[in-house]
Amino acid sequence: MLSHSWFTVGCPPDPCILTPNTEENIMTSRERVRAAVRHQEPDRVPVDLGSTPVTGISASACAQLRKALGLPSIPIKVWEPFQVLGEVGFEVMEKLGVDTVGLPSPVTMFGYWNENWKPWRLFDGTEALVGGNFVVKEQENGDLLIYPQGDTSVPPSGRMPKDGFYFDGIVRQEPIDEDHLDPRDFEEDFKLYGDKELEYFRRTSEDLYRNTDFSIVSWFGQGGFGDVAPLPGPGLKRTKGIRTPSEWYIAHMTHPEYIRGIYEMQCEVALKNLKLLREAVGDRIDVIGISGTDFGTQNGTFISPDMYRELYQPFHKKLNDWIHANTSWKIFYHSCGSVVTLLDDFIEAGVDILNPVQCSAAGMDAKLLKERYGDRLVFWGGGVDTQKTLPFGTPEEVRREVRERIETFAPGGGFVFNTIHNIQPGTPVENIMAMFEVVREA
Repeated sequence: MLSHSWFTVGCPPDPCILTPNTEENIMTSRERVRAAVRHQEPDRVPVDLGSTPVTGISASACAQLRKALGLPSIPIKVWEPFQVLGEVGFEVMEKLGVDTVGLPSPVTMFGYWNENWKPWRLFDGTEALVGGNFVVKEQENGDLLIYPQGDTSVPPSGRMPKDGFYFDGIVRQEPIDEDHLDPRDFEEDFKLYGDKELEYFRRTSEDLYRNTDFSIVSWFGQGGFGDVAPLPGPGLKRTKGIRTPSEWYIAHMTHPEYIRGIYEMQCEVALKNLKLLREAVGDRIDVIGISGTDFGTQNGTFISPDMYRELYQPFHKKLNDWIHANTSWKIFYHSCGSVVTLLDDFIEAGVDILNPVQCSAAGMDAKLLKERYGDRLVFWGGGVDTQKTLPFGTPEEVRREVRERIETFAPGGGFVFNTIHNIQPGTPVENIMAMFEVVREA
């Protein structure tokens, strides 16, 4: 079985050395995460890196991290192409004492399967691997266009600007008649799992459960009602209905029944898929990511608590109630920004875990969150600011902030260490290493 204890970090250029922990009664990674998400204090703070599309690391930063850890240079698998996230890999996870492993969908945001890997090079020169139906065309200005399901006979669905780091979704909204909006425009967005997907979930979860001691985190995401990342339909060859984010938000006021009708359809399919997923993976997974919808901005929420309760909470509650009644899984919700005014509503809807815990947003002070909600919410993230401190601070500033966050969130359990959203391209590897040095000492 692949397992690990803790490690001793050596700074570049010296390779890091994994040092066995000889203490008795040390928890396995699976036990450690299970304790933390049940608000029990584990033997040390559990760590996540790369188990979900919102707790990961860019492919280019991943390549630099491997080098700093003294690992051989290899092409980095881009498992999530929209944000160009890299597969962390067991070698890195072992070196850094990571406790989680992801069970993502095998189908990407651009509608193709992660299979038949082929080489690709990022703008910064990072050697990578992408799925066989990752198809891009370079424009005269150097931009890259990507095509849904690899089909170049239809308009492209994403654009990466020259020397950019991610793909931006391209809105391909067709003309709409606001007097005759039909929720069935979104039928292609919500599909039942097929046999191939279910076999992937079954086989992969069994392999990870039997052959590693990592806690398995499944990214489901189908409860992400109103998530504007998939709204333009990057994986669809044709998009119907309202697909422009600004028009979508306005429709909450002008066409609430249209929005509600879409969510009803989405919820119905999601419930069926949850049942199919449960049959495929059983209790081998510990955590399920239900929603990636961002409800917060830097200074407040996109919508009022009343609108959340009217248009979102009933659907969240329906999915979460089923999970709590039929599984042992803990429910993970991602929402960037200031969402403090919605936290009681999230809890009432059945949310167990909050991510990314954006402490720099208004009202999201770490001590306040721990004091008010530490017994009701697990904080998965919040470890260090990825807007300023990690990418632009000094290693000592990173160490100080990480130490403060662990001292705040860790007591009594209910905390899994992760950065506030993904580690971005260009982040100094010295800062990433400094972060993990402090986590080791906690």
